[in-house]
Amino acid sequence: MYSTLLLAATSAMPTTIQWSPKVAIVMIACNIVAIAFGKFTIAKPSEGPELPASFMFGGMGLGALLGTTSFGHLIGVGVILGLANAGVL
Repeated sequence: MYSTLLLAATSAMPTTIQWSPKVAIVMIACNIVAIAFGKFTIAKPSEGPELPASFMFGGMGLGALLGTTSFGHLIGVGVILGLANAGVL
């Protein structure tokens, strides 16, 4: 009984996309958009430890950068899965 449940569960799982430069470009673009969005919406983006090359990130602190790139990865996963499901990637 458990083997048929396991087989049914694994056959219903969606296929995942293989990594390619297209996938990397989409993820990078989503992170850039998230950093730009965070730069203009976070109340104090330069709060906390400073980054070594903060001019590359608009003067953001470490916490703001970690938060925006985490948000960018969440957006990126959704965009990549959506584009793969649509057959674009």
